[in-house]
Amino acid sequence: MDNIDDELNNRFTYHPPRDAEQVETYRCVRAVGLTLARAIARAAPNSEERKIALDHVDAAVMWANAAIARRT
Repeated sequence: MDNIDDELNNRFTYHPPRDAEQVETYRCVRAVGLTLARAIARAAPNSEERKIALDHVDAAVMWANAAIARRT
């Protein structure tokens, strides 16, 4: 971004999906995140570490989808 106003507008403006391909990209990212989250939930004992791992998967999916929305 050239300036902070452009960056802020990009960050705080709703970006509807452009097309069916972008919707499918979001779906794919969420599906892979869910698969990873389920694997962690099955493999790791119920603990603070498991909670943190699941929170990080959640954040990774959110930030990936934000990047898709804001930068494509």
